[in-house]
Amino acid sequence: MKPVTTAELRATATVGLMTAAAVLGIGRTKAYELATRDQFPCRVIRVGQIYRVPTPGLLELLGLAPEQPATTIPPPTTTSQLTTTSTRYDTRPRTTR
Repeated sequence: MKPVTTAELRATATVGLMTAAAVLGIGRTKAYELATRDQFPCRVIRVGQIYRVPTPGLLELLGLAPEQPATTIPPPTTTSQLTTTSTRYDTRPRTTR
């Protein structure tokens, strides 16, 4: 299984049991054993024979806040970047009618 990044975790509401297990360093057999006993370290949702793990609980278990942005945008470094970035958004105060 390929490594999962924090950005990939934050991009989806749930992940499969094997993805959650890999992130936590738990093997396949142990993960299913813990899930069937309701002892997996975070919440597991069972839909038929499929196990899904909500990513907010998994991120919390890892000590990562779910609401943190996946990436940060570096500040602009050139004048042309400053011009295009500053004109992209309307910063004038809104008026109510």
